[in-house]
Amino acid sequence: MTRIITSLSEISAQYDALFVDLWGCVHNGVSALPDAVAALKDYRASGGKVVLVTNSPRPRAGVQKQLVAFGVPDDSWDTIATSGDSARSAMFRGVVGEKVWHIGYPDDERFFEPIGVVQNPVNVRAVPLEEAEGIVCTGPRDPLADPDDMRPEFLMAKQRGLKLLCANPDIVVDRGEQREWCAGALAQLYTDMGGESLYFGKPHPPIYDLARRRLSALGTDVPDNRILAIGDGVLTDIAGAMGEDIDSLFISGGLAAAETKTNSDPDPDALKDYLKREMSNPTYTIGFLR
Repeated sequence: MTRIITSLSEISAQYDALFVDLWGCVHNGVSALPDAVAALKDYRASGGKVVLVTNSPRPRAGVQKQLVAFGVPDDSWDTIATSGDSARSAMFRGVVGEKVWHIGYPDDERFFEPIGVVQNPVNVRAVPLEEAEGIVCTGPRDPLADPDDMRPEFLMAKQRGLKLLCANPDIVVDRGEQREWCAGALAQLYTDMGGESLYFGKPHPPIYDLARRRLSALGTDVPDNRILAIGDGVLTDIAGAMGEDIDSLFISGGLAAAETKTNSDPDPDALKDYLKREMSNPTYTIGFLR
């Protein structure tokens, strides 16, 4: 059974590194969450390393620019691992072919910029669905539209045997007070229709391998039992941590605030019922990162 805590400092001395989710934990899609920033600063001041592990389809540099815009200071983290970087590496290795049908926002085209870590990358280019060898999904065209609107195009893609590369496994996020669909909702639909979806963000192993490499690049070799994963998604952050056999801290005031009846702290009974329904077992739970 998860242990409810009221501050990161209660448990932080047990860990040398944090794998921290961004959306819903450090910012709300509009601005930084001050208590979370302060907690991460204090942790770093004690000698700990903070790896921001995000299912953003953006490259690391793009996420860093976004953090500046949201007011998340550079001294609250050490390095960043994005599902976008993990997925881009796979894309340029040719896992969905050279000619791809892209689903996403217009400014996601930076996803297709050359990446230096892949030797002999394939020449990936976006084409119409009728000409595609595979699909690259960085997000929905309209984050407020019903993912089911994609069903006719997905039926054609499935019939042609196209694989879908999902750059962000998240189903939904909350931008301020507005809930939006993510690429993971489209990938889930495609899979439910019988198509094949390839995932590279949480809870899947590739992004954790990337996070460990980014942590090691800081000159710090940290064993898994000294890493704590923090996030508000039981199906992504917590499931991924459980799969990697690392401890986790569930932020109940994010995506599951209503289900866990979290104001400042979660209601213990509501939290227990929610985790039982989701078959999730985070090591710790806190209302908000602080």
